Amino acid sequence: MSSRLPLLALGALAVMTVSACGQGAAGQAKIPPAADGPAPSSSAPAPDRGVDPCALLGPQDRSTAGINVLGVAKEINGARACDWTVPATFGVTITVDERNGLTDLEVARKTATKTKVGGRDALKVADKKAADGTCAVLLGMGEKASVQIDVSNTNFTDTPLACERAVKVAGLAEPKLP
Repeated sequence: MSSRLPLLALGALAVMTVSACGQGAAGQAKIPPAADGPAPSSSAPAPDRGVDPCALLGPQDRSTAGINVLGVAKEINGARACDWTVPATFGVTITVDERNGLTDLEVARKTATKTKVGGRDALKVADKKAADGTCAVLLGMGEKASVQIDVSNTNFTDTPLACERAVKVAGLAEPKLP
């Protein structure tokens, strides 16, 4: 079974980014000063739903990546995802696909480059000819799971910058993966 999740995530990010242009932080909250403190505790344990994509970028990670907004949880094609949109700059979506491993994902060969992030096999996906300011890094997470980091520049230009951002976010998220 193959998946079109990376392409869907890039398309969703592009639509979301365009809709946010000129509207300020549409759907995004600025990080309040107290957001760096500990999370409130709960007496009930959280159900184990696997990797939480919004938890993959903590406050320090977001700062390192130039992200000054909180992530918004969403679902893309049945997979859990988290979206960060830096107004008038770029957007990042991290999708945790617990059904499709790296080899199961449908990626055009001419746009994919094999790489490593940390010790994990990964693919960097960007269509350099399209020069559309989008790039994705797909991380393997075992045989049947993957994590996809999609970046889209708001002005849909500068694909190398989008790839630089995607690689940076992937490097920040990778150590938190099982």
